Parts: sequence; structure tokens; C-alpha cells
Amino acid sequence: MMRGLPTGLRARLVITFTLVAVTASAMVAGLGYQLVRRELLDRTERSEVADVRDTLSKITLPVGVSDVVWPSDSTVTDEDLGSLVSALEAPERVIIVTYGDHRRSSPGARFTMSDVPDQLRWQSARRLVYQRLRLRDEPWLLVATQIQRANQDGVARPTGLTAYVFLPLHEEEGVLLRLLTALAQAGGITLTIALTVALLSARSVLLPVRRLGAAARALGTGDLHVRLPVRGRDELAALTATFNETAAALENTVSELRTLESMSRRFVADVSHELRTPLTAMTAVTDMLSEDAKDLPDDAGEAVRIVVREIDRLRVLVEHLIEISRFDAGAAVLRRETVDVGDTLADCLEVRGWADRVKLTVPVGLTFSLDARRFDVIVANLVGNALNHGAPPVLVGARQDRTGLEVIVRDHGTGIPDHALPHVFDRFFKAGSDRARSVGSGLGLAIAKANAELHGGGITVERCDPGTLFRLWIPRP
Repeated sequence: MMRGLPTGLRARLVITFTLVAVTASAMVAGLGYQLVRRELLDRTERSEVADVRDTLSKITLPVGVSDVVWPSDSTVTDEDLGSLVSALEAPERVIIVTYGDHRRSSPGARFTMSDVPDQLRWQSARRLVYQRLRLRDEPWLLVATQIQRANQDGVARPTGLTAYVFLPLHEEEGVLLRLLTALAQAGGITLTIALTVALLSARSVLLPVRRLGAAARALGTGDLHVRLPVRGRDELAALTATFNETAAALENTVSELRTLESMSRRFVADVSHELRTPLTAMTAVTDMLSEDAKDLPDDAGEAVRIVVREIDRLRVLVEHLIEISRFDAGAAVLRRETVDVGDTLADCLEVRGWADRVKLTVPVGLTFSLDARRFDVIVANLVGNALNHGAPPVLVGARQDRTGLEVIVRDHGTGIPDHALPHVFDRFFKAGSDRARSVGSGLGLAIAKANAELHGGGITVERCDPGTLFRLWIPRP
């Protein structure tokens, strides 16, 4: 699997800076190398060709019976060709002189006429020519010319003698190789410098960005007082100033919201507490009315039952609002004690008259450390929800392992719709229109979840076939 290119800003800055530096260095080095190579070889060619031409101009050619030596002139002997070869010889040079069918080479010559390109032979019949060759994996300069001499009238005429001079270019190749090595070393140094400068530049550029990131994370965790110093007048300085302005505006907004939230919680708590006194009196009155409701006319009896039911619903709502206000104010306190889970669950069901409507399955002797009152509230809300909105049988079970305690509550009704599952623990949420006027306050499951989280655990819900399953998890303290 191929890995993608680095996506971090630091890596991209370093790579870009390095690529630019390396590319520029390679272009400069390559151009410099080519210029030096061309100038060195051209100068060598000019020097060697001038030396060959000067040597030929000083040679005394054999003179035959005719005005000019021709290939058919028998006065030119092998000794004459050897003298011409000797006159052109120099260290490491290879000389080949031809005169018609006669050929003479330097002693121990490494090359023959087969090493001379055909095009160079043809061109050398008219003028002095030269060409760089690579023979036997070595560089050579081949100079070829037909030797001329002036006749008695001073006119230069070809003699039929052709000289081929192989001049070595080892030293020039060595110089170029050393130059190439030096350029490679310079490239390595340039690359090191480029990487160092790139890292330093990336650090100086990214330092404000990292500071902004750290400040943004601090702002996200609730530290609304975080601010950054504005240095310079570049884009990052403008961004820092914008961040500071945004943080200040957010702090003001959050402060206002917190004030409003505090006022709202205080209002709910005050109203709930103020309602408890009249509700107590109303409950006492409705208890007496409910006892006499059967003796009243049908309409009056129904009205009494409605009043009793709504007052009871209002009482539950006020109790739930008071409980919620304690959680919102951070006043909820957990008081753990080791209890028998089976007895606690049985008492919860029996007190509320649900013992005969719920099947309880708990291992004998199961004990656990928890807040018994809050555990009772959790189970009561879960079981009450199953009884009111599910269908029998309602099952309650508990088990314990080395990590904690798990309690499940399941009914066999139609189940909660899929779209409502994520919201069942929201405050005042009711899954369907048929529940809008139910006895519940819409706060029971929210209170159950808050109590579970106070224990360090949680509650999950899932659909079954049929019904709904609530799973309470409380970890070991």
C-alpha cells in the first residue's frame, strides 16, 4: 500500500524549500559544469591542433623528381614516413601516416585505420579536421590532415601524405571528474544548508501557528481568558489579532449565557420549591376528595379523578425539576454504601406496587458499593418507563463481574422508534404523540442517566424483537 505525501504544513514547507534549493543548486552546478567542460575541451582542442599544425609546418618533406610528391612517387620511402611519424610523436600520442598504400604508425600503436571514422577520412583529404572520440573506454582527440607543401611557385599543393594524430584527453577527463566530485560535494553542503534553513524557517513560520493551535485548544476546553501577543504586521499577526477579538467576543457571549443559565436554574429551583407547599395542601385535599369521589355524581366524580391525576402529575414534575436543578447546580452528592443488590431491587418494586408485574432475576448474595437512594431512583424510572410505555412481561436482571455491576430492564412492547433512540435521555422528550399527555414528566430518563453518570457509569438503550432493553452500568469504585 502506497503512503501518501506528507500533509503537515511543516513537512510541506521543508520539502518545498529543499526542492527549490536543490533544483537551483543542480541547475547552477550543471550549467557551470557544462561551461567549464566546453571551455576546457575547446582550449585543449585549439592547443593540440595548433601544435600539430605548427609541427607539420616545420617538417622538411622528401623531394622527388617531380615538383610535388604524389602517391605514385617512389622517392617517398617507409623511412621517410617513419621520419614524419617521429617528428609528430609526443608522449602518449599515437601517430598514423599514410601515403597511398603505404602506412606507418608509432611504435606500439594502440590504434589502426579501422579506428578512424570514414567521414573524418573523407574530410581530411580537403582540410585539417579533428574530432573527439572514445576509444577503448578512454577519451581521445583525433586530428587528421593531408600534408601540403609549397611548390617552386610558392603555391601550396597536396602531397598525398595524410597524418592521423591521436591525442589523449586523460588529464582533461580527470579535471572534469574532480570538478564533478567537487560540485557533488558542494551540492551535499548546499542540501544540508537548505535543510537547516528550511527547518529554521519552518519553525519561525509555524511557531505562531502552533501558539494559535494551543490557544484554540485551551479555548475549547473552557479557558476563555486565553489571549496571544500580537507581534509584527504580517498575515499571522492579523490572524492572531482576529483570534484575540474572537476569544473576547466568545468570552462575553459565554459569560452572558452562563448568567442566563444560572438565572434559569435558580428560577426553576425557586419555582419548584415554592410549588411544594401548595402541592402538599392540594394533595391532602385531593386525598379526601378521592375517597368521596365514588359517592359523587358521575360528572363530579370524573372531575375529581381528573384533578387528582393532574395534581399527582404536577407533584412528580416538581420533584423531578428539583432533582434536575440539584444536578445543574452541581449540588448532587454521591454517598456510597455496600448493599444487597437483590434486596434493593425487590424493595424498589415492592414500595411502588410493581412486585407482581415485574420478573426479577438476581443472583443470591450479590452485593455492591453504590448510593442506594440514587440507585433506587434509576431503577424506578427505568421500570416505570417499561410498565407505562412497554408491554409485559417486564424483566429486571443484575449481574456482577470484576469491572462493575450491570442491571438490565426489558419490556416486550412495540419498542422505541429508531429515530427516537438517540433522544430518549433528553429532557422533556417523549417518543410519540400518544405519550404527550402521559403521566410521566419527560425528565425521568434524564434523571436516571444523571444518577448513573454520578456513579461513573451510564445507561444505554437498544431495540429488541420485541420490546426495548435498557442497560445500566456502574463500575467498581
